[in-house]
Amino acid sequence: MSGPSLVILAAGRARRYGGVKQLAPIGQHGEGVIDLIASDAFAAGFDDIVIVVNADTGPQIEEHVAKHWPTDHSVTYAVQEKLRGTVDAVLSAEPALDLSKPFGVSNADDLYGRAAFLLLGEHLRTSTNSCLVGFELDRALVGDLPVSRGTCNVVNGHLTDIIERRNVHTTLEGYDADDGLEPRALSPLTTVSMNLWGFQSSVIALMREARDQHDFSRDSEMQLSTFVGQILHRTPMRFDVLPTRSRCIGVTHAEDLRIAQLMVRLEIESGHRPEHAFV
Repeated sequence: MSGPSLVILAAGRARRYGGVKQLAPIGQHGEGVIDLIASDAFAAGFDDIVIVVNADTGPQIEEHVAKHWPTDHSVTYAVQEKLRGTVDAVLSAEPALDLSKPFGVSNADDLYGRAAFLLLGEHLRTSTNSCLVGFELDRALVGDLPVSRGTCNVVNGHLTDIIERRNVHTTLEGYDADDGLEPRALSPLTTVSMNLWGFQSSVIALMREARDQHDFSRDSEMQLSTFVGQILHRTPMRFDVLPTRSRCIGVTHAEDLRIAQLMVRLEIESGHRPEHAFV
Protein backbone atom coordinates (compact mmCIF):
# COMPACT_ATOMS: atom_id res chain seq x y z
CA MET A 1 0.00 0.00 0.00
CA SER A 2 1.22 3.49 -0.77
CA GLY A 3 1.37 6.08 1.97
CA PRO A 4 -1.88 7.43 3.42
CA SER A 5 -3.55 10.69 2.45
CA LEU A 6 -3.95 13.70 4.73
CA VAL A 7 -6.96 16.00 4.78
CA ILE A 8 -6.05 19.44 6.14
CA LEU A 9 -9.05 21.42 7.35
CA ALA A 10 -8.38 25.01 6.28
CA ALA A 11 -11.89 26.35 5.66
CA GLY A 12 -12.32 28.15 8.99
CA ARG A 13 -12.87 31.90 9.08
CA ALA A 14 -10.43 32.52 11.98
CA ARG A 15 -12.58 35.27 13.49
CA ARG A 16 -10.71 35.23 16.81
CA TYR A 17 -7.34 35.47 15.07
CA GLY A 18 -8.33 38.21 12.66
CA GLY A 19 -6.62 36.95 9.51
CA VAL A 20 -5.72 33.84 7.52
CA LYS A 21 -4.21 32.04 10.49
CA GLN A 22 -3.42 28.95 8.41
CA LEU A 23 -0.65 31.15 6.95
CA ALA A 24 0.38 32.70 10.27
CA PRO A 25 4.21 32.99 10.06
CA ILE A 26 5.41 30.78 12.90
CA GLY A 27 8.46 29.22 11.18
CA GLN A 28 11.98 30.54 11.62
CA HIS A 29 11.97 31.76 8.01
CA GLY A 30 8.38 32.98 7.97
CA GLU A 31 6.79 29.63 7.11
CA GLY A 32 3.09 29.44 7.82
CA VAL A 33 1.43 26.92 10.11
CA ILE A 34 0.13 24.95 7.12
CA ASP A 35 3.65 24.78 5.66
CA LEU A 36 5.06 23.11 8.76
CA ILE A 37 2.08 20.73 8.97
CA ALA A 38 2.68 19.60 5.38
CA SER A 39 6.41 19.27 6.00
CA ASP A 40 5.77 17.01 9.01
CA ALA A 41 3.20 14.95 7.09
CA PHE A 42 5.48 14.36 4.11
CA ALA A 43 8.33 13.39 6.48
CA ALA A 44 5.99 10.87 8.13
CA GLY A 45 5.22 9.14 4.83
CA PHE A 46 1.95 10.73 3.79
CA ASP A 47 1.79 10.61 0.00
CA ASP A 48 -0.79 13.23 -0.84
CA ILE A 49 -2.67 16.09 0.79
CA VAL A 50 -6.19 17.39 0.27
CA ILE A 51 -6.71 20.91 1.59
CA VAL A 52 -10.29 21.88 2.40
CA VAL A 53 -10.78 25.63 1.95
CA ASN A 54 -13.60 28.15 1.82
CA ALA A 55 -14.40 30.21 -1.25
CA ASP A 56 -13.08 33.46 0.24
CA THR A 57 -9.61 32.58 1.56
CA GLY A 58 -9.07 29.48 -0.58
CA PRO A 59 -7.39 31.33 -3.48
CA GLN A 60 -4.90 32.94 -1.08
CA ILE A 61 -3.99 29.58 0.45
CA GLU A 62 -3.74 27.94 -2.98
CA GLU A 63 -1.44 30.70 -4.24
CA HIS A 64 0.76 30.37 -1.14
CA VAL A 65 1.06 26.58 -1.52
CA ALA A 66 1.92 26.86 -5.23
CA LYS A 67 4.69 29.30 -4.39
CA HIS A 68 6.26 27.55 -1.38
CA TRP A 69 5.58 23.80 -1.44
CA PRO A 70 7.62 21.20 -3.34
CA THR A 71 6.05 19.82 -6.50
CA ASP A 72 6.92 16.14 -5.97
CA HIS A 73 3.84 15.48 -3.80
CA SER A 74 0.20 15.57 -4.86
CA VAL A 75 -1.79 18.47 -3.40
CA THR A 76 -5.45 18.96 -4.30
CA TYR A 77 -8.19 21.27 -3.04
CA ALA A 78 -11.79 20.91 -1.99
CA VAL A 79 -14.16 23.76 -1.23
CA GLN A 80 -16.51 23.54 1.74
CA GLU A 81 -19.47 25.50 0.42
CA LYS A 82 -21.17 26.04 3.78
CA LEU A 83 -19.16 26.08 7.00
CA ARG A 84 -21.10 23.36 8.78
CA GLY A 85 -18.33 21.89 10.90
CA THR A 86 -15.49 19.44 10.52
CA VAL A 87 -17.57 16.39 9.54
CA ASP A 88 -18.95 18.27 6.55
CA ALA A 89 -15.42 19.53 5.79
CA VAL A 90 -14.08 15.97 5.56
CA LEU A 91 -16.99 14.97 3.34
CA SER A 92 -16.15 17.93 1.08
CA ALA A 93 -12.77 16.25 0.52
CA GLU A 94 -14.26 12.85 -0.35
CA PRO A 95 -14.15 13.27 -4.17
CA ALA A 96 -10.40 13.98 -3.97
CA LEU A 97 -9.59 11.01 -1.72
CA ASP A 98 -8.41 7.57 -2.78
CA LEU A 99 -10.79 5.51 -0.65
CA SER A 100 -8.81 2.34 -1.25
CA LYS A 101 -6.51 3.50 1.55
CA PRO A 102 -6.91 5.17 4.96
CA PHE A 103 -6.50 8.88 5.53
CA GLY A 104 -5.55 11.29 8.26
CA VAL A 105 -7.26 14.53 9.24
CA SER A 106 -5.66 17.57 10.82
CA ASN A 107 -6.47 21.18 11.52
CA ALA A 108 -4.63 23.82 9.50
CA ASP A 109 -3.88 26.03 12.50
CA ASP A 110 -2.37 23.49 14.92
CA LEU A 111 1.25 22.38 14.67
CA TYR A 112 1.29 18.84 16.05
CA GLY A 113 4.98 17.97 15.91
CA ARG A 114 6.88 15.46 13.78
CA ALA A 115 6.68 12.74 16.42
CA ALA A 116 2.87 12.93 16.42
CA PHE A 117 2.69 12.66 12.63
CA LEU A 118 5.13 9.74 12.65
CA LEU A 119 2.81 7.94 15.09
CA LEU A 120 -0.20 8.62 12.90
CA GLY A 121 1.48 7.63 9.65
CA GLU A 122 2.79 4.35 11.09
CA HIS A 123 -0.60 3.43 12.53
CA LEU A 124 -2.41 4.06 9.24
CA ARG A 125 0.09 1.86 7.42
CA THR A 126 -0.07 -1.06 9.87
CA SER A 127 -3.49 -1.13 11.57
CA THR A 128 -7.08 -1.61 10.45
CA ASN A 129 -8.44 0.50 13.32
CA SER A 130 -9.17 4.19 13.13
CA CYS A 131 -7.27 6.29 15.64
CA LEU A 132 -6.81 9.55 17.47
CA VAL A 133 -3.48 11.06 18.47
CA GLY A 134 -3.94 11.99 22.14
CA PHE A 135 -2.14 15.01 23.57
CA GLU A 136 -1.59 15.89 27.21
CA LEU A 137 -3.55 18.98 28.21
CA ASP A 138 -0.55 20.89 29.50
CA ARG A 139 1.17 20.35 26.14
CA ALA A 140 -1.87 21.44 24.13
CA LEU A 141 -2.36 25.03 25.30
CA VAL A 142 -0.68 28.20 24.06
CA GLY A 143 -1.13 31.46 25.97
CA ASP A 144 -3.62 32.29 28.70
CA LEU A 145 -6.84 32.96 26.75
CA PRO A 146 -9.63 30.34 27.02
CA VAL A 147 -10.06 27.63 24.37
CA SER A 148 -12.11 24.47 23.81
CA ARG A 149 -10.61 21.00 24.18
CA GLY A 150 -12.09 17.53 23.68
CA THR A 151 -11.24 15.49 26.79
CA CYS A 152 -10.88 11.75 26.18
CA ASN A 153 -11.74 8.72 28.24
CA VAL A 154 -9.28 5.95 27.34
CA VAL A 155 -9.53 2.29 28.42
CA ASN A 156 -6.83 -0.21 27.43
CA GLY A 157 -5.63 2.11 24.71
CA HIS A 158 -9.06 2.59 23.14
CA LEU A 159 -11.23 5.70 23.09
CA THR A 160 -14.45 5.14 25.03
CA ASP A 161 -15.79 8.70 25.15
CA ILE A 162 -14.87 12.23 24.16
CA ILE A 163 -16.36 15.29 25.86
CA GLU A 164 -15.97 18.82 24.56
CA ARG A 165 -14.88 21.17 27.35
CA ARG A 166 -15.14 24.91 26.78
CA ASN A 167 -13.39 27.93 28.26
CA VAL A 168 -10.36 25.87 29.28
CA HIS A 169 -7.71 28.13 30.79
CA THR A 170 -4.74 28.12 33.12
CA THR A 171 -5.05 28.96 36.81
CA LEU A 172 -2.56 29.24 39.64
CA GLU A 173 -3.46 25.66 40.59
CA GLY A 174 -3.53 24.15 37.10
CA TYR A 175 -6.37 24.16 34.56
CA ASP A 176 -10.08 24.91 34.79
CA ALA A 177 -12.98 24.63 32.35
CA ASP A 178 -15.68 27.25 32.96
CA ASP A 179 -18.49 25.51 31.11
CA GLY A 180 -20.77 24.24 33.88
CA LEU A 181 -19.56 20.65 33.55
CA GLU A 182 -17.79 18.59 36.18
CA PRO A 183 -15.05 18.28 37.08
CA ARG A 184 -14.23 21.95 36.67
CA ALA A 185 -10.54 21.40 37.45
CA LEU A 186 -8.64 19.38 34.84
CA SER A 187 -5.41 17.46 35.35
CA PRO A 188 -2.43 18.61 33.28
CA LEU A 189 -2.15 14.99 32.10
CA THR A 190 -5.74 14.82 30.80
CA THR A 191 -5.73 13.26 27.33
CA VAL A 192 -7.25 15.70 24.84
CA SER A 193 -8.08 15.63 21.16
CA MET A 194 -6.49 18.27 18.97
CA ASN A 195 -8.31 16.96 15.89
CA LEU A 196 -5.47 14.78 14.62
CA TRP A 197 -7.34 11.69 13.44
CA GLY A 198 -6.71 8.58 11.39
CA PHE A 199 -9.69 7.05 9.61
CA GLN A 200 -10.35 3.89 7.66
CA SER A 201 -12.28 4.75 4.51
CA SER A 202 -15.38 2.89 5.78
CA VAL A 203 -16.01 5.84 8.10
CA ILE A 204 -17.11 8.01 5.16
CA ALA A 205 -20.50 6.30 4.89
CA LEU A 206 -21.07 6.82 8.62
CA MET A 207 -20.13 10.49 8.32
CA ARG A 208 -22.55 10.94 5.45
CA GLU A 209 -25.33 9.30 7.44
CA ALA A 210 -24.59 11.44 10.51
CA ARG A 211 -24.56 14.63 8.48
CA ASP A 212 -27.87 13.77 6.80
CA GLN A 213 -29.49 13.17 10.19
CA HIS A 214 -28.05 16.27 11.87
CA ASP A 215 -30.39 19.20 12.51
CA PHE A 216 -28.32 22.14 11.27
CA SER A 217 -31.12 24.57 12.06
CA ARG A 218 -30.62 23.80 15.75
CA ASP A 219 -26.86 23.26 15.74
CA SER A 220 -25.14 24.94 12.79
CA GLU A 221 -22.01 22.77 12.95
CA MET A 222 -21.21 19.08 13.45
CA GLN A 223 -17.73 18.39 14.73
CA LEU A 224 -15.61 15.27 14.37
CA SER A 225 -15.39 14.87 18.15
CA THR A 226 -19.20 14.78 18.39
CA PHE A 227 -19.46 12.36 15.48
CA VAL A 228 -16.85 9.97 16.90
CA GLY A 229 -18.50 10.13 20.33
CA GLN A 230 -21.76 9.03 18.70
CA ILE A 231 -20.42 6.13 16.68
CA LEU A 232 -18.41 4.78 19.61
CA HIS A 233 -21.71 3.88 21.26
CA ARG A 234 -23.63 2.50 18.28
CA THR A 235 -21.11 0.77 16.03
CA PRO A 236 -18.36 -1.82 16.55
CA MET A 237 -15.77 0.63 15.19
CA ARG A 238 -12.77 1.04 17.49
CA PHE A 239 -10.52 4.04 17.84
CA ASP A 240 -7.00 3.44 19.11
CA VAL A 241 -5.58 6.36 21.10
CA LEU A 242 -1.96 7.07 20.22
CA PRO A 243 -0.47 8.96 23.18
CA THR A 244 2.21 11.50 22.40
CA ARG A 245 4.40 13.82 24.41
CA SER A 246 4.58 16.16 21.45
CA ARG A 247 3.60 19.74 22.12
CA CYS A 248 0.68 20.94 20.02
CA ILE A 249 1.30 24.55 19.08
CA GLY A 250 -1.99 26.16 18.16
CA VAL A 251 -2.71 29.68 16.97
CA THR A 252 -6.21 30.56 18.15
CA HIS A 253 -5.80 34.23 19.06
CA ALA A 254 -3.52 36.88 17.56
CA GLU A 255 -1.79 37.05 20.94
CA ASP A 256 -0.68 33.42 20.49
CA LEU A 257 1.58 34.17 17.51
CA ARG A 258 4.69 35.34 19.39
CA ILE A 259 4.49 32.38 21.78
CA ALA A 260 4.06 29.96 18.87
CA GLN A 261 7.07 31.44 17.08
CA LEU A 262 9.17 30.96 20.21
CA MET A 263 8.02 27.35 20.63
CA VAL A 264 8.89 26.53 17.01
CA ARG A 265 12.33 28.09 17.44
CA LEU A 266 12.90 25.94 20.53
CA GLU A 267 11.88 22.83 18.57
CA ILE A 268 14.47 23.70 15.92
CA GLU A 269 17.18 24.38 18.48
CA SER A 270 16.49 21.07 20.24
CA GLY A 271 16.69 19.11 16.98
CA HIS A 272 13.00 18.15 16.85
CA ARG A 273 12.36 20.15 13.68
CA PRO A 274 14.55 21.16 10.72
CA GLU A 275 15.27 24.84 10.31
CA HIS A 276 13.51 25.02 6.95
CA ALA A 277 10.07 23.53 6.30
CA PHE A 278 11.05 22.07 2.93
CA VAL A 279 14.61 21.07 2.18
